[in-house]
Amino acid sequence: MQYHVNGFKPGDPDVHAAAAGCRQPGGPLPDTVDVLIAGTGPAGLCLAAQLARVPQIRTLVVDPRLTPMEKGQADGISVRSMEMFQAFGFGEKVMRESVWINETTFWAPAKQAPLERVARVQDVPDGISEMPHVLINQARVHDMFLDVMRNAPTRLEPDYGWKVADLTIDPQAAQYPVTVTLENTAPGTEGRTATVRANYVIGCDGARSTVRRAIGGALHGDAAHQAWGVIDLLAVTDFPDWRMKSFVRSQGDGILMVLPREGGHLVRLYVELDNLSETERAADRGMDADDIIAKAQRIFSPFTLDVKEVVWWSIYEIGHRLTDKFDDVPEAEVAMRAPRVMLAGDACHTHSPKAGQGMNVSMGDTFNLGWKLVSVLTGRADPSLLHSYSGERRAAAKGLVEFDHKWARVVGARDADDSPDGLPRVARAFVDNLPFTCGLTIQYEPGALTGAATHQALATGFDIGKRFHSAPVVRLADARPLHLGHVIDADARFRLFLFAPADDTGRPGGAIAGLCDWLEHDPASPLRRHTAPGEDIDAVIDTRAVFQQPFRTLDYAAMPSLLRPPVGRYGLCDYEKVFCADSKPGADIFTARGIDRAAGCMVVVRPDQYVAHILPLSAREQLTGYFAGILRVRG
Repeated sequence: MQYHVNGFKPGDPDVHAAAAGCRQPGGPLPDTVDVLIAGTGPAGLCLAAQLARVPQIRTLVVDPRLTPMEKGQADGISVRSMEMFQAFGFGEKVMRESVWINETTFWAPAKQAPLERVARVQDVPDGISEMPHVLINQARVHDMFLDVMRNAPTRLEPDYGWKVADLTIDPQAAQYPVTVTLENTAPGTEGRTATVRANYVIGCDGARSTVRRAIGGALHGDAAHQAWGVIDLLAVTDFPDWRMKSFVRSQGDGILMVLPREGGHLVRLYVELDNLSETERAADRGMDADDIIAKAQRIFSPFTLDVKEVVWWSIYEIGHRLTDKFDDVPEAEVAMRAPRVMLAGDACHTHSPKAGQGMNVSMGDTFNLGWKLVSVLTGRADPSLLHSYSGERRAAAKGLVEFDHKWARVVGARDADDSPDGLPRVARAFVDNLPFTCGLTIQYEPGALTGAATHQALATGFDIGKRFHSAPVVRLADARPLHLGHVIDADARFRLFLFAPADDTGRPGGAIAGLCDWLEHDPASPLRRHTAPGEDIDAVIDTRAVFQQPFRTLDYAAMPSLLRPPVGRYGLCDYEKVFCADSKPGADIFTARGIDRAAGCMVVVRPDQYVAHILPLSAREQLTGYFAGILRVRG
């Protein structure tokens, strides 16, 4: 973490200096904003936390609720989301507060007993990520995003008690083309309206999204016609795996899932309830928490379940639905105008909670969108960049809906047949799907933002289009061991990692020194073309190098000046650009990620932590061409 760059700053380094003209929370609504976010769920707050860090972007966040969420809803955090949390600066806090899911167990009737453990598997495969799979109250995730927002230069806070009632778009207007009608929901002022004009509106307002309806969108899909109950409780039980993630299938009463929660005592149960007719809703049955508990007790039998306190509960129906497009631009008009209204989270895809992906994919939506909005609103990129959001994230959501459709049926199946390796069917499906449930299978297609796999062989462990798979390194200037991926902050910058050939020590005459000299000084280099006058050299593209030699054998002072750049108003040296492979057994990043030791390579990483391109160190024209397809010339 770096601070003091523009002068000594006492106190909490996470609290940034307030920008001039910050709007006071709860004050009159502004007439115009750059971005209006509808909804303070995980998608909306993930986006707001990114925008809040940019002083020149004016953001308004509204929600019909009167206060922040305190309990309930989603709980599972995939390893991919934990990697993202690291970029926001609260990954360690989540790890400290949450419960880690290390093993998953499976229970079913057997000849020896009405219910026994029939399988157990490791929940996160070795080497897949440095992060754990954890469970934590969704409200705590909200709290952490809210902390980022209120500590950011803009001091952004949501305006609770307002919902989007309607919106209209004027495609011809150059500024504030979206007119939003907001309706107050607070007691005593219900129905009072206000009008706000925005450059962009992001609908994170749930499955019944008003924003989606306003742009003519609809969710398409099917329902399983099955009611499920979810309940958070404190209980006394003799079920042995109460603090393990567990799938429990009874002989004749259905199934449930046990999900331990943070704090050592709280547990969530997902409980199969009743089948529904095609025209019936779960609410029509009039079921409540007592029905969920009674069904859970029957499924757990002969184990006992004595519930002491119900913290939260809900009854829902399984549905798998997806909207046609995540923005307001019809396919026939894509070449003529850029999106102004976009959808994220449940507003554009819904599914069952059994795979624990809802909150994770929703945050993935707006982590993808956030850096694109920042790039457009700060003038770094053309608004046409926003077209890529719908294409990339709809494909990801489609994969989730299709996976969840199959997974929900496996979990709910009455067929207990074992797979050929002896694992129960649900356990085998669980193991096979672990990369998906970890959030690591999304791979963006080749295009303007993702290069072709022509040079993938230079770094086989960094799959182009997939998330950057971090690995240990040692920082040269202070010998600190850390994960290379942890230098990627949620700050809308690209990362350019230069992996040095075996004999390169950074001195003049080597490949790294030659490339760095070109990047820093040649007008044709992407750093010079896309960095505005007066900005630090790493303001848009953050260049870092990794060498193969042990850190004690290299001379920091001999490194290229681009890797020791002056930053901030005092021109202080940035000492955190140069790394060495970790020499501990199994920790060498060149070996772990299949990097060509003889040739080295460049790895371009997008601001949302996805590998954008892999190129030879000599491929200067290709590097220039990649960034020219995304960023405006500003040098």
